[in-house]
Amino acid sequence: MTEPATSPDDLGRFFVARANARDVEGLVALYEPDGVFATPAGPATGADQLRAAFEQMLADGPTFTPGQPQPTLYAGELALTSTRLDDGSVTAEVARRQPDGTWRWVLDQPRFVAPPAT
Repeated sequence: MTEPATSPDDLGRFFVARANARDVEGLVALYEPDGVFATPAGPATGADQLRAAFEQMLADGPTFTPGQPQPTLYAGELALTSTRLDDGSVTAEVARRQPDGTWRWVLDQPRFVAPPAT
């Protein structure tokens, strides 16, 4: 059984560990059943599309690093998580507290680059 996230801050750490372990099902378990993960080809929505996106993402055997987590923002049962990655890009995710008290991502924008300062 895959360990559930008891805090939204667990999700990013679990993502890195499961991706490096090539644990596709463990990655899918981090998301709500209709969760959305942004990919270059467009959004992957729901467990089947998430599974396919993660299989493709892991196919070349990349190694993931944790980056620098940013402070989590809370609004009731929702939380915004974000990480600054080593290459300067950032992630942004929305997590929701589940009825059992655990957390899963609803939306995941895994990487975007801030526009240059003008």
